Amino acid sequence: MSAVVNKPLLNVLDGRREPVPPVWMMRQAGRYLPEYRATREKAGSFLKLCFNPELAAEVTLQPIRRFNFDAAILFSDILVIPYALGRKVDFVAGEGPQLEAIELPETVQKIRREVDHGLLDPIYETIARVKPQLPDRVAFLGFCGAPWTVATYMIAGHGTPDQAPARLFAYRHPDAFDELINVLVKASTTYLIRQLQAGVDAVQIFDTWAGVLPPEEFARWSIAPTRRIVLGVRDVIPDAKIIGFPRGAGASLERYASEVPVNAVGMDWMIDKTFARERVQTLKPVQGNLDPLVLIAGGAALDRSVDDVMRAFSDGPFIFNLGHGITPDTPIAHVEQMLRRVRGS
Repeated sequence: MSAVVNKPLLNVLDGRREPVPPVWMMRQAGRYLPEYRATREKAGSFLKLCFNPELAAEVTLQPIRRFNFDAAILFSDILVIPYALGRKVDFVAGEGPQLEAIELPETVQKIRREVDHGLLDPIYETIARVKPQLPDRVAFLGFCGAPWTVATYMIAGHGTPDQAPARLFAYRHPDAFDELINVLVKASTTYLIRQLQAGVDAVQIFDTWAGVLPPEEFARWSIAPTRRIVLGVRDVIPDAKIIGFPRGAGASLERYASEVPVNAVGMDWMIDKTFARERVQTLKPVQGNLDPLVLIAGGAALDRSVDDVMRAFSDGPFIFNLGHGITPDTPIAHVEQMLRRVRGS
């Protein structure tokens, strides 16, 4: 029999407290690292990098080599799903993602109903390349965007400050929007299943724009679709480990934790820590929630903020992370400072 490999992050997802919380960062493979910038330049574009298994595997592994994080996260993007559904997707330097906007309800009927997994095969190959190169104790995370968040980009054609185009579309054309969400639920479910079958240990569902929804719409467009994805994945992989991250959920995070059967919930930096400890962490493990800006600031403010997060959550099952993705202007030395503080070294 082979020995059981101890992966601290997976232990937490099983509901166990680790003496030193496992730590990783959203967007940990990214522009703050010079080795990432060099690899992206070699790839030619962000999207080409996502679909080049050799280079995508390299950037997935870079932050593990440099920082010895407790988890690697697959280098890809949430918008590969619209791309695999036949929509045009591009990433313009300095502007972010650009898609064909869905302005009319009848456009939804023209969207492909099944993802083209042939287009996504390079991503599954990336997983196969990364898996054997990870240290035994490092967990491997896959991910997808939640249907609401992916739909906001598909409706507007780009990111917006308050996602008004998608919110208006959902109010004006609820049947068409529900149809789009159903397509994305099915696509995301099969995509996560394929990632797990390819070798990731767990997956995270990013609902980056959940916080713009009022409570009733949050329940309809964030909680319900994410719940369906989790149940759909578990129909095929019963023990699948899944983290849900509804950024900006606020007080609704308790309801999300109660109704979505994820193994852990991610917390942004805006959540009240006492509320999260007493009302959310008592339901299931939590992940978060350092402000990405304090990671830029560094110094005493960073030490104090890390201590605050640790004091709030480390008595229970907890994964240390940021409250959103690391930003490109973050000094590497500040990441090292954060890790020393978390790990007590």
